[in-house]
Amino acid sequence: MNSNLRRGTRINFCSLLTALCLTLTFVSFVRLDPAVAQEQRIRTLTVTGRGVEAIPTTKTQVRLGVEVQGKTAAAVQQEAARRSSAVVELLRSRQVEKLETAGITLSPNYSYENNQQRLTGYTATNTVTFRINTESAGTLLDDAVNAGATRIQGVSFVAAESAIEQAQKQALKKATQDAQSQADAVLSALNLKRGEILSIQVNNASAPVPVYRQFAAARADANATTPVVGGEQEVDASVTLQIGY
Repeated sequence: MNSNLRRGTRINFCSLLTALCLTLTFVSFVRLDPAVAQEQRIRTLTVTGRGVEAIPTTKTQVRLGVEVQGKTAAAVQQEAARRSSAVVELLRSRQVEKLETAGITLSPNYSYENNQQRLTGYTATNTVTFRINTESAGTLLDDAVNAGATRIQGVSFVAAESAIEQAQKQALKKATQDAQSQADAVLSALNLKRGEILSIQVNNASAPVPVYRQFAAARADANATTPVVGGEQEVDASVTLQIGY
């Protein structure tokens, strides 16, 4: 009986060893050769393309200032409110876009004589911002000065939002084509062919930066128009491609 048990144990052990060898052989067969896997990981090319689309600036963003000085706080604040209301009423009648007012601020003015501070009066200020078509901006600026604005604090030129959105798409398209062209040039020099695109990364497709122009002071001559001329903005995009070969 013991001999039969030992014989059965040897048979089972042999069967187990055979099965293990077959399993290891199968695993070795299906596993990728490390050298081949390493070669596949290396055979990629990464390129970054850039695309730029220029668009005209058709809108003008304006920042107007109303400043009033006087002896008493009440009188100065009242005059600043009157001027601000007149300017805002004018702008609304011209149907400007994105009209905003900062609100009136009041600050005291002092003089210094013999190391002594003396109150001389008050200054009230307010800021009004709006956006209008560039072709109408010059005339409106002069009208706003006549209505009560005392400063043209800043003017910036921007493109319409719909134009910016379309330009972003065109810039991305150009950036992608530029990346593909770079890849083809490199691979052609090495007598290689471009394979599938393995990954795409959009690095940037930013809206253009506004073009600013500063005005030192507002013009008070109602018979002359303040010249306002726009320009162009550039939408910049960048795309990175990882390409197999």
